[in-house]
Amino acid sequence: MKQYTVAVLGATGAVGQEMIKILQERDFPVGKLIPLASARSAGKTLTFRGEEVAIREAGDEAFQGVDIVLGAAENDIAQRFAPAIVKAGAVFVDNSSAFRLDPKVPLVVPEVNPEDVSWHQGIIANPNCSTIIAVTAVNALNSIAPIRAMTASTYQAVSGAGAGGPVELMNQVEALSRGERCQPKVFSHQIAYNLIPQIGGEQLEGYTSEEMKMQNEGRKIMHLPQLKVSCTCVRVPVVRSHSISISCRFDVSVTVEQAREVIAKAPGCKLVDDLKNQRYPMPLDTSDQDLVFVGRIRPDLTDENGLCLWCCGDQVRKGAATNAIQIAELLVKE
Repeated sequence: MKQYTVAVLGATGAVGQEMIKILQERDFPVGKLIPLASARSAGKTLTFRGEEVAIREAGDEAFQGVDIVLGAAENDIAQRFAPAIVKAGAVFVDNSSAFRLDPKVPLVVPEVNPEDVSWHQGIIANPNCSTIIAVTAVNALNSIAPIRAMTASTYQAVSGAGAGGPVELMNQVEALSRGERCQPKVFSHQIAYNLIPQIGGEQLEGYTSEEMKMQNEGRKIMHLPQLKVSCTCVRVPVVRSHSISISCRFDVSVTVEQAREVIAKAPGCKLVDDLKNQRYPMPLDTSDQDLVFVGRIRPDLTDENGLCLWCCGDQVRKGAATNAIQIAELLVKE
């Protein structure tokens, strides 16, 4: 099998480290790994397939001879290096939000729209973590009837805010147990024993930037340009895995039995739906793996053409690192 030179831009961050781990797990055909980070990390090493690999400073010249660049850096870094990556002839699979809504850039969830990889022009965007989990869970329903609208509430783990999120949660729990006050740093309010119903800044009529991603990205991924989504994003004191409550509305009635049948067969999904025996998706069960668990499928009592469901998925893996590597696997197949 052909071997590929793969660079990871932002290799020292949480997503970058997870990408390197998953490249090993999935036995991706890496002939040479090039970890890229800032100048302060250059010269340090990380382990890949039992060997120490030196971290290099990210720069325009670093992409020469690279086949695939996995982006795990912020928007400004992605935008800064994208021209150099494309000029070098590499394909940039970018996890930032910089290119997601660019009409010239495919936005891909491999279980949903793998065919869109074929029209890339050097950049392929990885969607928002909650969007990936949600569309993986509901896309199979489109085979019964196109989804015309969704109402979603996301319950997002603290690790979605970066490595400092879990540290802040644990520190606050310990401080409160000693009777001490909490001083939020990562989050705008105390997160221990609390919920924060805002992720991102206001973007449209009281909806945040994080909330609008579900509609804007969902339309592009599922090829549903008229899809309407009302979303509420909530930060919860859970370490890992995002959970989402979704109500889907169709132009015709879709039964619970139909939904269970297609979701059980859908790629990337695991049906966990047995209320009587208290079996349903939960963050603890979905962490550190790549399937989206789907359950609590039931009629929407407010709309005869609606269905409600609950899903959970690991936002660091399927919501970021694994999805990017699955896109790279599509490139290798091509």
